Amino acid sequence: MTESLLSVREVTSGYGDVTVLWGVTIEVARGELLGVVGANGAGKTTLLSTIAGLNPLFRGSVRFGGREVGRTAVHERVHQGLALVQEGKRIFRRLTVEENLLLGGYSVTRRRARLNPMLDDVYARFPMLATRRHEVAGALSGGQQQMLAIGQAVLPRPRLLMLDEPSAGLAPSIVAQVLASVTALRDDGMTVVLVEQAVESIMSVADRLVVLDLGRVVLDKPVGQIDDVSVVRQAYFGAQAASPAEGP
Repeated sequence: MTESLLSVREVTSGYGDVTVLWGVTIEVARGELLGVVGANGAGKTTLLSTIAGLNPLFRGSVRFGGREVGRTAVHERVHQGLALVQEGKRIFRRLTVEENLLLGGYSVTRRRARLNPMLDDVYARFPMLATRRHEVAGALSGGQQQMLAIGQAVLPRPRLLMLDEPSAGLAPSIVAQVLASVTALRDDGMTVVLVEQAVESIMSVADRLVVLDLGRVVLDKPVGQIDDVSVVRQAYFGAQAASPAEGP
């Protein structure tokens, strides 16, 4: 069995007095691309935020690289190699493309001699960023800004990359480019957790699929063992319809 890089065990989390996740357990193997889907409000973003440390862990355990990080500060998780690309193309629009990328690298070093090879790697992966490195990020298209956000996250070469709906608001042709860049990262050995709502898109790239419904895991299966996409849709639409009043 492949060793887990990320182990989420019986995690309960939310916002203030509101609980969103109820005893969620997932394992992410090294080098795996895990897809996470679910309807709006299922807890997908809360799951990523809790793993990253942006949301409090009410109960349970988050282990990364064999170490418990559930109550570790956000910057410490980043230093350990955990990166999150939040929804909404969160870049610094008034800074240049290269300045945005360098900010990603500052999480590990400020020495330009160490940053230059990292920059070269990102530019090789995203040639568009190389051609526009001196332009302000706000002048990029939506898809290009998403590429920049991913490039900023991968520049320090994290061990785990988490992406929250990177295709949101993008044209289908651009979505294909974004997903191709994500699978290329996986193929080069990076572990990826990808949150999306589009079932077909995520099943075309993921190794394994987790479906969340009302803050609980209702399906966790290798994509190759899912014969019909309707099974995935039923997992979250059907469960939601069947037990709307289910308590914690």
